[in-house]
Amino acid sequence: MKLVTVLLPEAYLEGLDELVRQNMYPSRSAAIRAAVRDLLRRELWKSR
Repeated sequence: MKLVTVLLPEAYLEGLDELVRQNMYPSRSAAIRAAVRDLLRRELWKSR
C-alpha cells in the first residue's frame, strides 16, 4: 500500500471515528479504503 495524505473536514473525521467506535471498521484507514473502493466500483468500474 501507499501512503496518501488528505485533508478532511472535522465532521468527516468525527463520523469516521464513530464508525470505528461502533466496530463497523477497525480503523479510520479501513473505513476510508472501503469508501474509496465503493466509489471506484460505482463510478469507474460499473461497466465491468
